[in-house]
Amino acid sequence: MMRSLFSAVSGLKAHQTKMDVIGNNIANVNTVAYKSQSVTFSDVYYQTTQTATGPNQTTGKGGTNAKQIGLGSSVGAISTSISSQGASERTDNALDLMISGDSFFIVNSAGNTYFTRAGDFTQDTNGALVTQSGANVMGWGVDADGNVVKDTVQPLYVSSPEFMYTAPSVTTGVTVSGNVDARATSDTTFTINFYDTLGNEYQATLVLSYDSKDDAAGTTSYNLTGGAVTMNGEPTELSVSCDTQVTFNTNTGASMVGNGNLSLTITDNSADGSGNIANIGVNNGATSTITLDASGLTMYADASDIKSTMGIDGVGAGKAVGKMTAYGIDEAGQIVASYSNGDTKVIGQIAVTTFSNPAGLEKVGDNLYAATLNSGSFDGIGQDITENDGSITSGYLEMSNVDLADQFTNMITTQRGYQANSRIITVSDTLLEELINLKR
Repeated sequence: MMRSLFSAVSGLKAHQTKMDVIGNNIANVNTVAYKSQSVTFSDVYYQTTQTATGPNQTTGKGGTNAKQIGLGSSVGAISTSISSQGASERTDNALDLMISGDSFFIVNSAGNTYFTRAGDFTQDTNGALVTQSGANVMGWGVDADGNVVKDTVQPLYVSSPEFMYTAPSVTTGVTVSGNVDARATSDTTFTINFYDTLGNEYQATLVLSYDSKDDAAGTTSYNLTGGAVTMNGEPTELSVSCDTQVTFNTNTGASMVGNGNLSLTITDNSADGSGNIANIGVNNGATSTITLDASGLTMYADASDIKSTMGIDGVGAGKAVGKMTAYGIDEAGQIVASYSNGDTKVIGQIAVTTFSNPAGLEKVGDNLYAATLNSGSFDGIGQDITENDGSITSGYLEMSNVDLADQFTNMITTQRGYQANSRIITVSDTLLEELINLKR
């Protein structure tokens, strides 16, 4: 009877532990990327009152089994359903990330490396990508050419001063297109825009004036003259000029081949050289030049309408200084910044890692795991998530994988198991009471 009392006590303790685990699972039913746990029981030490014997041919007696009395139960294991992925939750927040596959994000908190499936990240005042508890999300940086350097992981930044701007570039060529009215002899005025090496934007006024018609050559010529130049909308002492004519085929109205090689000359008319033409176009010392491609012009009997674009065949367009306007994270975990001048730039990549036995990871709270001797180790570098056929989805979070129906069912069986063990104690106490009552 005393054995039954203590066996029942061990059963109560085991079922209480299971109920604790169930309670924790239900408490975390809405915790981001929480992995549910389950409890399995095992029997414990047995008291052997008679050992097993084998058959005896001499006496003709058969063998007997051992007589053993069990002494209760204990918690055999508390397992984590680490490989079961939770459903996805759409948030439309660019910094909310969901991993598809078996990988883990790598984070660093107070110098310690941890791992997590919870991608509800944010940024701190320095622009660092961090977890909700302030741990730095780790990954790889980029070199001067924007190539990801897959070396020892480091904290990632999404809006640090290092990445807030991209450099401007100078315009070396301009393309004009449209029509010059073949019926008119009046001037056609149009403007061109270009950038200097510092990202200042200039606008120059050009004029096409009818010059002559050569019936023998079948050409019609126009003089291209320049005028004033403004910088960022303000007047300057710069001027633009062109000594080359624009010619058309009189019969077809098409621009002649030579119109693709016109040279615009930028001159500084200031007394002190403050126009800084060294930053404009291609510097020639006293002047600077910009190539003008007018081969796209036509001379038809229609209203004049000329438009200009920077660059020739996509080359030499130049650009203003770029200020970061947005950032995003692609499926490979690359952080891509967008800038006001149209530039896009990879500024880092989120690294992930896998473990040979992820169930061996130790939960340390705040949705974090720590590596143990039974989980496998982290090499300090990590992996590109695409190496394991996984992906990272921005704007989504992994939900808890707790199955409430399963948890409530386990709660019922655990409650009944606990009640049954408590009845063993009650009945054993009644038996002891009967024993005491033998002597009155």
